Amino acid sequence: MKKVLLFSVIILLTAGFLLIPSKATEAKHDTDTFSLPVVGSAENLKKLLSSYISSEQLYRDMGEITTVNKMAQAAAPEQAASGSSDYSTTNIQVQGVDEADIVKTDGKYIYQVAEQHIMIINAVPPNKMKVIKQLSFNEERFSPQELFVDEKYLIVIGSSYENIPLDYLSPLSKNIKIYPPYRTQQKVKAVVFDISNKNDIKQIRKVELSGNYVSSRKIGSNLYLVANQRIDYYHIMEQDECPNQPFYRDSAAEKDCRFVDFKKIYYFPECIVPNYLVLAGLNLEKPDEPVNVSAYLGSGENIYATEKNLYAAVTNSRTVQPRPLKNDITGSILPLESPRLETTIYRFTLDQGKIKFMKKGNVPGTILNQFSMDEHNGFLRLATTSGEVWRSDEFTSKNNIYILNGDLRIVGRVEDIAPGERIYSTRFMGDRAYMVTFKKVDPLFVIDLKNPDKPKILGALKIPGYSDYLHPYDENHIMGFGKDTVEISQSWSGSTKETMAFYQGMKIAIFDVTDVEHPVQMYQEIIGDRGTDSQLLRNHKALLFSREKNLLAFPVTVMETNKNSISYNGIPQYGEFSFQGAYVYQIDLVNGFKLRGKISHLNHEDMLKSGSGWYQNKKNIERVLYIDETLYTISPAMIQAHDLASLKEINRLELP
Repeated sequence: MKKVLLFSVIILLTAGFLLIPSKATEAKHDTDTFSLPVVGSAENLKKLLSSYISSEQLYRDMGEITTVNKMAQAAAPEQAASGSSDYSTTNIQVQGVDEADIVKTDGKYIYQVAEQHIMIINAVPPNKMKVIKQLSFNEERFSPQELFVDEKYLIVIGSSYENIPLDYLSPLSKNIKIYPPYRTQQKVKAVVFDISNKNDIKQIRKVELSGNYVSSRKIGSNLYLVANQRIDYYHIMEQDECPNQPFYRDSAAEKDCRFVDFKKIYYFPECIVPNYLVLAGLNLEKPDEPVNVSAYLGSGENIYATEKNLYAAVTNSRTVQPRPLKNDITGSILPLESPRLETTIYRFTLDQGKIKFMKKGNVPGTILNQFSMDEHNGFLRLATTSGEVWRSDEFTSKNNIYILNGDLRIVGRVEDIAPGERIYSTRFMGDRAYMVTFKKVDPLFVIDLKNPDKPKILGALKIPGYSDYLHPYDENHIMGFGKDTVEISQSWSGSTKETMAFYQGMKIAIFDVTDVEHPVQMYQEIIGDRGTDSQLLRNHKALLFSREKNLLAFPVTVMETNKNSISYNGIPQYGEFSFQGAYVYQIDLVNGFKLRGKISHLNHEDMLKSGSGWYQNKKNIERVLYIDETLYTISPAMIQAHDLASLKEINRLELP
């Protein structure tokens, strides 16, 4: 019996989370945070973490510590006060909720993250492109990652670090056992510039949060930041150091760091982990109003936001009953039951730069990314995968759709979709959801969500390949971006045969869902062979799409196989490098995909150097955008301008 219980604890720990009922005394609840309890004190935090730590120690003593790898992540036009009114914007999930990216344009200027710098390029007219400003952060230990831009502000978001004295990092520290008494602290930094006068760009504000950057959103003049700060529980429990607190710094208020008091740090009872979720909001039009910061003992993995709400999704594990290790009759070993992973969702309201916790809910299974969540008519819809793909018993993977009401309680569900497969992409569009699962073939499911209490599957289409990202073309057509696949029969242990799927080149497709019970694939295009890849398959912001212009473009690295290459046991071979750049298509529902041209920043010498493979090069195109009738391709090394109609090169600008 002891062995069974021990194995159950191990399985829960391998999931990365342990559900811990808190025995610590809860401090008085803040009425603004409803039922969330507060940590209250450093001593109470230790009590909350003690069960987690003791379980980790048990696991460590057995020599079984492992790291669990989790599964990985229509644009709304923004009008500029100056420059063109016809230009592309970042491909975002929710209209009116901007997402940060490595490249932005306001219709006249292009703003680009370039290593330790931000490049500001005057892109209009294209034949006179030039860099007008280079913002450097070399001396600030700051690495820019993404940015926002509007007619007045440029916001640069990235990570930085500093060595902070332990007694400064945690004023309650009593036992400093190392010298010098410093600890390196990772931070998220947002630097705000006034760009209304391009001849006199000024830094006007700087906000810093302790932790690692998770995500951000910009809604009008309101900026919201999300960070995760790890708690060093080893030093806390083993060396009796006082737990560190989240801290922040706002140049609009004061120069020194401010620590979030333990009495104002809340925790999620369902997910006690050594981590703080730190949220910050500020109104850019109120420069004298301090940043609003709140902290929670817990973590945020995937972030979804509307204009009024922000949702943080966290994976945790439910307690499961152990199963016998042996069959008493046959003596055979029985598989242990997998930990029941579920997703907890926390909803925060967003109001003029202020963030307030409102509700929490739970659904079975885990979500894939931000597109697994959607809010519509007051309901939150989620797509999850439960179970394990590699299992063939009752605990094999299954996929689900859940609909939650305003209190985040489940009111409708469709469960057990495509057993043995997992979700590769989801897109919610109004009263429908589109879900792609995969193991050997690509089923595209069309799900009716019009009645939140009774969602139902309307139809499904099974074809080779899978889609990593789904994007709406119009209300009855959807585009898929992923990989083509081929099924090959493999022999194992002599006579045992099994069919396996091997991915091939990149696949783009248009699906017609007008007849929801019988969706069809109207068109498809296969790019390259095995090994072909695109940022778009992992980051939706790499897509440029305009239905009005019949324009589709994205960066891609193409690998092609030699016709004389020999496959091993029928398994397709990886291709050799043949192209890196942008593919530009004309797209419509009459002709499908028509490749108009390929644009690359690589010259003949670069191609000769490439050999059979390729690497992350500064000339790799990362984004494609347009301003009026000019198409721009952007890499860290240069910007090229092409005529949108003919794709003839107009100009190129090499970046410093």
